[in-house]
Amino acid sequence: MSNFWLKYKTNYQSIISLGVPILIGQLGSIIVGFADTIMVGRYSTEALASASFVNNLNYTANFACMGFSYGLTPIIGALFTQSDTHKIGSTLRNGILLNLIFSILITGIMLMFYVNVDQMNQPQELLPLIRPYFLLFLAGLIPTAIFNAFAQWSYAIGNSRMPMWIILISNVVNIIGNWLLIYGNFGCPELGLTGAGVSTLIARVLCPTAIIAIFICAKKYSEYRQGFAKSKLCFKQLKHITRTSLPIALQFTLESGSFAFAAVVAGWLGAIELASYQIVVIVGTLGFCIYYSMGASVSVLVANAAGLNDRVEMRRIAFAGYHIMLLLATMSSLTFIIFGKTLIGAFTSDPLVITTASTLIVPLVLYQLGDATQINFANALRGTSNVMPMLWIALVCYVIIGIPATYLIAITASMGIFGVILSFSIPLFLAGALFLYFFMKTTKE
Repeated sequence: MSNFWLKYKTNYQSIISLGVPILIGQLGSIIVGFADTIMVGRYSTEALASASFVNNLNYTANFACMGFSYGLTPIIGALFTQSDTHKIGSTLRNGILLNLIFSILITGIMLMFYVNVDQMNQPQELLPLIRPYFLLFLAGLIPTAIFNAFAQWSYAIGNSRMPMWIILISNVVNIIGNWLLIYGNFGCPELGLTGAGVSTLIARVLCPTAIIAIFICAKKYSEYRQGFAKSKLCFKQLKHITRTSLPIALQFTLESGSFAFAAVVAGWLGAIELASYQIVVIVGTLGFCIYYSMGASVSVLVANAAGLNDRVEMRRIAFAGYHIMLLLATMSSLTFIIFGKTLIGAFTSDPLVITTASTLIVPLVLYQLGDATQINFANALRGTSNVMPMLWIALVCYVIIGIPATYLIAITASMGIFGVILSFSIPLFLAGALFLYFFMKTTKE
């Protein structure tokens, strides 16, 4: 046991040191997600159900933009170990342009969904709430994409604290804005769900504004600024970033798209089921965001090792990360089992929603290990820059297998909303196994 600890001790320390600030930022986001859902749920069940539909449909767009920004991590992480600050600045400049273009494209695609929202068989009484909230969500995509690009640069150079503080401050602004605009406190207009959308948009604009100001003004980033300012748009570099970013973006899109489909299925079942789905998904993000923070750390460190072509170290980092993930998945599962009903009760006072959501704790716990596994090895594979397998893995697991599984278990097998959540385990475990296989193949000596 002592030899095992000594083998991975340094890797554990590196992953935790880089991952904890990301984790704190993610926990802040979880708190905002909880606060949003609690405040909206306390306002009305209709507002909660509407938020569920919009959030889950637009998470696909949000995750697509997030995934595209992740393509910068392995490139900048490898350059960081080579101390090439000028090229890092140049990569960041080209990466921001690509992320801006990609987010505009995704916004245009989501506008087509907005135009056809009344064709998605959602409860008619929810549409007046869905429409303005949908537009406010879309307005935040472009500023979020710009922030994501800068955040990945910061993570890749080993500074995960700066984005953490920006996220935490924006989260506080979001919560205060919710309190003012949802309920109309301190003389503000009572806007309900629309108020939550306005507050979120303000917070999303604040994030890129703050990180750009720090990048421009902070003395310690002067070398990166010089590389940024003196570089020109480079077709070769744009092609390299796109080749790394696009498969990750599509992987995220397909994965989150399968969950968006699940939200649509929940809407077919009724407003109570849709509201219950939203609560359980928000509770489930407690696990996802914790895993993601350590996964992001694994990706950066694997990319650093890849810059030195140290394949042994790449594997050691990935498996050290997985040990941490297993511990976190166990802790998350125990939290859901012990405190699940208490968490659900915080979001709504509707007894039907509480009863329905409480039945979903078991399938929520079942997929935690699969989620932790796929996040760890997807990020490890991302750190190697061999990202093309991620695309077809996502296509097979989340679309070809995951979407039919949700429909068959929930609708055909008549398991309802319980079947929707239960179906998540199938694509997650399969994806985790395939990401592991390709990571091992890529790092083979």
